[in-house]
Amino acid sequence: MPAAVPTPEGQLQVLDVNAVRRWAVLVRSGLGAHRAEIDALNVFPVPDGDTGTNLFLTFDGAVDRTLTEPADTGAGDLLVVFAKNLLWSARGNSGVILSQLARGLAEACQGQPVVDARTLARGLLEGDRRAWEAVTDPREGTILSVSRAAAQAGAREAGGLYAVVLAARDAARSALARTPQQLDVLARAGVVDAGGAGLVLLLECLEEVSAGDDSRIAHSLAESGRRSLRPPKPSFVPAGPELPDTAAEPAPPPEYEVMYLLGQATDEAAETLRTRLVGLGDSVLVVGAADQWTVHAHVDDVGAAIEAGIEAGRPRQVRVSRLLDDAPQPVRPALTRAAAPGPGVIACASGEGLADIFRRAGATILSTGPGRRATTGELIAAIRECHRTGADGVIVLPNDSDLELAAMAAARAVADEGIEVLVVHSRTPVQGVAAIAVFEPSASMSANVLAMQSAAAGTRHGAVAVADRSALTSGGPCEPGDVLGIVDGDIVVVGSDVTAIGAAVGARLLSSGGELLTVLVGDGVTDELGEAVAELARHDRREVESTVLHGGQQVYLLLLGVE
Repeated sequence: MPAAVPTPEGQLQVLDVNAVRRWAVLVRSGLGAHRAEIDALNVFPVPDGDTGTNLFLTFDGAVDRTLTEPADTGAGDLLVVFAKNLLWSARGNSGVILSQLARGLAEACQGQPVVDARTLARGLLEGDRRAWEAVTDPREGTILSVSRAAAQAGAREAGGLYAVVLAARDAARSALARTPQQLDVLARAGVVDAGGAGLVLLLECLEEVSAGDDSRIAHSLAESGRRSLRPPKPSFVPAGPELPDTAAEPAPPPEYEVMYLLGQATDEAAETLRTRLVGLGDSVLVVGAADQWTVHAHVDDVGAAIEAGIEAGRPRQVRVSRLLDDAPQPVRPALTRAAAPGPGVIACASGEGLADIFRRAGATILSTGPGRRATTGELIAAIRECHRTGADGVIVLPNDSDLELAAMAAARAVADEGIEVLVVHSRTPVQGVAAIAVFEPSASMSANVLAMQSAAAGTRHGAVAVADRSALTSGGPCEPGDVLGIVDGDIVVVGSDVTAIGAAVGARLLSSGGELLTVLVGDGVTDELGEAVAELARHDRREVESTVLHGGQQVYLLLLGVE
C-alpha cells in the first residue's frame, strides 16, 4: 500500500490510513479542548448552546468505534467506516451535518488506498453537497456557507495535497469571519457561527497533518487549549444598546394551511416539491416514500401549493383551512390512553415532567436536553425497538429544533429495513405536547401525522429564561441575571420579574388569537408561579382556556404555547 510520503518541504503527497487516523485523533483533541468555547458562540445569552459539546461527543464516539478497524484498511475505506460511525454518534444538527460532510468525502474516496489532492478536492465538494441536501431550509451564515467556501476553494486549487488543504482552510476561515454579516442574529450577539467554527478547527487539524511534521502535531495536541476560536468582535457589531426596546413587527404569517397525501412521486420529485413549498411559505413537511408522501405547508397561494403537488405526483385527501380566523381547533383529548395496535410514537423529552406527559399519552420516551442531546444512533435503536414490539410504523416527536436533523437521519437509516418512520416537526416541547394531544392510536399513520403536524405547526411558542451573560437583544440590552422573554425564537422583552415577563410573553402570543394557553413550568419552578403567569396573560382574553403542566425542563423557567 502506498505510504503518505512527505515532499522535500515535509508536506504529504497523499493521506494514507495512518494520516487519516492522526487527523481523527487531532480533531478529537481539538474539539475536546474547545468544546466550551464553541458552546459559548451562542446567539442566546442563556446556557443552552451546546454545539461544541455536540461536535466533540459526535467525533469522540466515532473515533472510539473506528480505531478498532484493522491496520491494513485503506484510507478511503477507513473514511467510509468513520462516516457511518459519525452518523450513529451524531448529536444535534451540527453533528448530523458533520456526518454528511464526512459521508460525501468518504464516497469520493471509497476503495482508494490513499487520498490524493484531486480525490480530496472531489470529496470536499461531495461532502458539501450532502450537507446542503440534509437541511430543509439551508441558510448562508452557517456551517453550510463555511463548507461551501472551503470546498470551492479546494476544487480551484491546482497544486498538491497540502495546497488543496491550505486553500480550503483559509477559505473556511474567511467564510467564518463573514457569518455575522450574513445573519443579523450573529451580529447582534457579536459571535461567529458555532458549527462553522467547528468545521474550521477540523480543517486546521487536516492542515497540520498534511504538513507532515509529527512534532508539530504533538505540540498542537499539547497546546490546543491555548488557541482561541472566538475572533475579535467585528467592527460592524454595535458597541452599545442601540437597538430599540421592542422588536420590529414580524411579517404576517401565511394565511392558509394546506395538507394532502401524495402518491406516485419519486424522491427527486418530492425534494423539488419541498423546495417549491419552502419558497411559497413555511412549516413545510414532505415525508414518506414513493407510494405515499405526507405533505403540509402554510402558504398564501393555495393554488400554487396544490399545483406543485400535481406536478410531483397524485395528490389526494386535500385539506385547506384558514390559519388564524376560522381554522378548526382540534379537540384536546385526555393525555392518558389505553394501549392499542397502531403506530408507535417516540417522544424526546428534556425533563421528567415532560417525559411523564408523553409517557401517559402512550409514547416511548428518549431523554435529551442541552448538553446531553440524543444521538442518531439512540434514535435508531428506539425506532427499532418500537417496531419490534409490533408498532404499525413509528412517529417521532423531536420536540427540539436541534434534534430535527438527527430524527430525519434516523428515519432514513431504517428505511432499508422496511420500517416506516415519519417525523413531526415539533421544534419545542409545547409543540410536542400539542401534537401528542391529537394522537389517535386507532387511526392510520398518515392521518395521525397530518393531525399532529397541524397541531404542532399551529402552536405559537415562547419561553422565559435567565441571562448568563451581557448581550444585545431585540428586546434591548441584558446583563447576567436578567429575565428574558422569548417569542418564536426571538428575545422580545428583558426585565427582572419572572411572573411579569412570563405574562408579557403569554399576552404577546395571545395577541394573534388562540383558544388554549399552555404553560410548562421548569425544574425548580412552582405550579403556583405558572398559574399566576397564565392568569395575568389572559387578562384581556378571559375566554381563553389555560393549562399549567410540570415539565421539569432545565434552562427555561417557563415554556408557553398558544393553540
